Amino acid sequence: MNIIKLIISLVITLGAGFIGSFATSQSVKTWYLEINRPPITPPNWIFAPVWTALFILMGISFYLVWQKGIDYPGVKVAIIIFIIQLALNILWSFSFFALRSPKLGFVNILILWVMILITIIRFIKIAPVAGYLMIPYILWVSFASILNAWIILLNQ
Repeated sequence: MNIIKLIISLVITLGAGFIGSFATSQSVKTWYLEINRPPITPPNWIFAPVWTALFILMGISFYLVWQKGIDYPGVKVAIIIFIIQLALNILWSFSFFALRSPKLGFVNILILWVMILITIIRFIKIAPVAGYLMIPYILWVSFASILNAWIILLNQ
């Protein structure tokens, strides 16, 4: 086990979450409270612990793939795809919350979902546990996609 790689992996993923939270923080207290939300919308307090747990799982997943070595077959491409989906995760926060655009957020989250699925497939081929650790993330993003679409319908 390479503890430095693990720490870097966790810092990268939790850092992405931290960046996304900047876009979210102001709108959650204002605009988000004013729009119509689906009845299945979780309370606001649940998002921080859920996302923190998901970013930790993503970090461990990333570490397990990176641990195989950058020259291991498929690792470079898998890491690039992982970084792209992480960037899309951040962009969703900015498009939905900072720009206050559920429609742009929905387009973004659909692309994000596809990239997460591709990441899972790639990770499973390299380190199966790494792929399985991403499943809670895609499930949560699936739920978030439903909420995002429902918000669009409720606020037309």
